[in-house]
Parts: sequence; structure tokens; C-alpha cells
Amino acid sequence: MLLEVENLRHSYGRQEVVRGLSFSLARGAIGCLLGPSGCGKTTVLRCIAGFEAVREGAIRLSGAVVSAPGVLVPPEKRRVGMVFQDYALFPHLTVAANIGFGLRAARAEERAARVRELGAMAGLSAALDKYPHELSGGQQQRVALARALAPRPELLLLDEPFSNLDVDLRERLSLEVRDIIKATGATAILVTHDQQEAFAMADEIGVLHEGRIQQWDSPYNLYHRPANRFVADFVGQGVFLPARALPAGKLEIELGVLDSDAGESHDVEVLLRPDDVVHDDAAPTRAEVLHKAFRGAEILYTLRLESGRKVLALVPSHHNHALGEKIGIRLDVDHVVAFRPEPQSSRP
Repeated sequence: MLLEVENLRHSYGRQEVVRGLSFSLARGAIGCLLGPSGCGKTTVLRCIAGFEAVREGAIRLSGAVVSAPGVLVPPEKRRVGMVFQDYALFPHLTVAANIGFGLRAARAEERAARVRELGAMAGLSAALDKYPHELSGGQQQRVALARALAPRPELLLLDEPFSNLDVDLRERLSLEVRDIIKATGATAILVTHDQQEAFAMADEIGVLHEGRIQQWDSPYNLYHRPANRFVADFVGQGVFLPARALPAGKLEIELGVLDSDAGESHDVEVLLRPDDVVHDDAAPTRAEVLHKAFRGAEILYTLRLESGRKVLALVPSHHNHALGEKIGIRLDVDHVVAFRPEPQSSRP
């Protein structure tokens, strides 16, 4: 493993913000710390970078302890590159000079070759003589990435790298940045609150809540096999419907009977994702269209069942139904996700 974080704890004064957090990242992988504001993810990144000392636990890079109580290897000795939220480009330097900033100890021809290599990889070859103010936000982001990669760091850290960009550019650039990181063979860890960024970039994602990792897993498993209710609620969209336990591990919900691998013997609530509810005009179950969100190829419908409870359905957009219309729906559930009901649940 390139990066190992073991039982990490960190406090600001009396406020403990990281509470026994552990994970590891293999060389060449892209990991992500995903969670809402205030969950401790940026603090973890700062501890890995060496900007913050740890109260308990240890951080290892390539097997060597770089942070532990009484141990704090300085950031410049860790071979860690960082891409900041605001890019932190030098306005008085050209793109080429920004990219080559960390290569000042290298010979001039080596520095120039590395700048050309990363400039080409980042799609910046035509902009090497320009200044940051002459670039778009997406180009500035790629300059910051190329600058961080130039010294060939052991680990690349990205702190909310797309938060200053509009939604469309954010999604496209996250895929581009992943391609650049993979092409260089770098190992990286991303911090974000945006799950679409996490899904687009990361091989593995850790969902944080109140200073702890709730689940460290692939994007697929986080969505389809969440470890607990917080992960189920935070990742993706969906609603919970009450379910009655039947013999042979079956669960009965308002829309039908499901086979549960868990073999629940008590009443639970079942998570239904938008892709679990299929629009089918021939289905006997009808639901009323309450809201609709057009997404180009698809429409996300919010539907009201006979009981008054709501479900979501992702439907090809040529099925354009009016508000108040009743449409046929059926279940198509591959992964049954069920949890005990929450006390005084506010869910529909």
C-alpha cells in the first residue's frame, strides 16, 4: 500500500473532528473522501499533507511513518503534491513557468521536456506562453494539476478541486483529470462533497460522517450495497418504503414482494432507487405524477402511490407525462437494501 491511515484522531481545541479514521490506498489508485461539510474530510487531507499534526494514530507513505504523536515529517519531505480549491497559480508567471515551478533544481532541458510533456497531456500545449488570467477556469484547473504532477509526487492530493466551476464543466473536467492522473501513473486522493465528482474520478470512495468512515468501497457498492442508512441516504437518490417480513426471506412492500438475501425476520424499511421503479403502461399498479425533472435523455419522476407515499422513477424522456397523470409502474429490483426503521422517521 502506498498510503495507510490508521486510527487517525485530530482535534481543534476541544472539538474532535476526526475520530478513529482508518483506510489504505494502493499505488496507482484514485481514492476519494466524500461527505457533507464539517465531516472532517479536509482535515484528513491536511494531516496527510503534513499541514496538521495528529493527536492519535499514524499515517504511512510507502511504509514509512510520516505522522504520529511526536512525529511530523514536513510537507516538503513527503513527496506529496497538492491541488488547492482556488488553484493558487502564480499570476505573474506563464503557464509553462507555473507547471515547471517545482522543477527548479532540475536541468533546464529536463525541466522544459517535463513541462512540454505535461502540457500536452493536459491539453495546454497552445497555452504554455499565456498567463493564468488569460485562461478559462477549466484550463487553470489543468495547469494546477500539471504543476502538482511535475515533480512526480508519491501521492497527489486534491481539495475540492472543481468547486469553483459550473456543473457541466465540473463533470467533464473530472473525467479529464482522472485520465491525466491515470496516464501519469500517479496515486491520488480527492476530497469532495459532490458524489458525481467522486463517482467520475475515484476507484474507491470513503463516505465520511462525523469524523468516521462509514464505508470504504467501490462506487457501485456504495450505491447498490450501502453499509448503513447514512450511506444509503447520502449516496444517490431514493426513498424508503415500509416492508413486512414474510416467510422464506421475502419482504412485502406496497409495490409487491421482494426476495431479500438478508432473510429479514422483522419489519424493515426498503430503499428504492429511481432505477428500481420501471414505467410500464401494462402494469396494474398506478401512481400519480407529482413532479418531473427533465434530464435530457431521461425524466426523473416523483410519483405518489395510493397510500400517499412517494417513489422516484427514472424514465426515458420520450415518455413525457403531465403532472397529475397516473402512470403504470412495476418493480425491477436487483439489490434489496433494507434497514430497521428510524425512530420518528421523517421519510414519506
